Amino acid sequence: MIIASAVIALAAIFLFGNAMTRPYVPLLALALLCLSKEPAAAHFNMLLLDKASVKKGDEVTLTYQWGHPYEHQLFDAPKPENVFVLAPDGKKTDLTKNLTKVDLAGNDNKAASAYRVVFKAEQRGDYVFVLNTPPIWMDEEREYLQDTVKVVLHVQTQKGWDSCGHEALEIKPLTRPYGLQAGMVFQAEVRGPDKKGIEGLLVEVERYNAKPPSKLPPDEQITRSAKTAASGVVTCTLTDPGWWCIAAAHEGVSMERQGKKYPLRQRAIHWVFVDEKPGSKD
Repeated sequence: MIIASAVIALAAIFLFGNAMTRPYVPLLALALLCLSKEPAAAHFNMLLLDKASVKKGDEVTLTYQWGHPYEHQLFDAPKPENVFVLAPDGKKTDLTKNLTKVDLAGNDNKAASAYRVVFKAEQRGDYVFVLNTPPIWMDEEREYLQDTVKVVLHVQTQKGWDSCGHEALEIKPLTRPYGLQAGMVFQAEVRGPDKKGIEGLLVEVERYNAKPPSKLPPDEQITRSAKTAASGVVTCTLTDPGWWCIAAAHEGVSMERQGKKYPLRQRAIHWVFVDEKPGSKD
């Protein structure tokens, strides 16, 4: 309604305005463009389990998908460079060859490619799944994006939930990333390859919706932001049940595309599950 009124006013000034008013037409056109532009939704690589906690011997399905978590807008996910799991005893197992490509309901009801793997928990303790994406070209931002994504599967005993894969940039949880309830505070340390915390990195926090919300809140309430302290620690409150994305970013090396160099932004992403409060559905 506001945009339609602005269009009418702009046309009237152009057709019927005098020499004093016509010079302002370009400024009004610029204002109209800003008014009509929607805020850009944040893209995240999603690594989600169908169950965040199981018993020894149970199977879980791990799904990797790409898009806007809060809006549940999915796009074709690039084939991962690799995916592996750290077992409670520290053993590392490569799962890349076990990935199966699947189609999910994507944006505008179009099929969106994703990847899945079925995993059987043979030990009690915590399994840490780590997935590395290839560089992804972001056309609007004119940059490449590359993520290391983690999620923890809990199997009866608390052991190894803060294990790290020793990536160039990673998030080491200081708060146990399961058994949380809505409204609890979550803390993590963002570390570099020297295993030391990095100060001043931007950290984005966003909740995943299993289906598109009927109404979206303002953009600043969809993707929350914080920065790491001098120790590399970031603190955030996970206000609702479900899967939450904690993503820290820094600038990497540049990459070449069609003869030009563009920045590569590298992110560490940790997915955390928040339970319903006991009795909340009663």
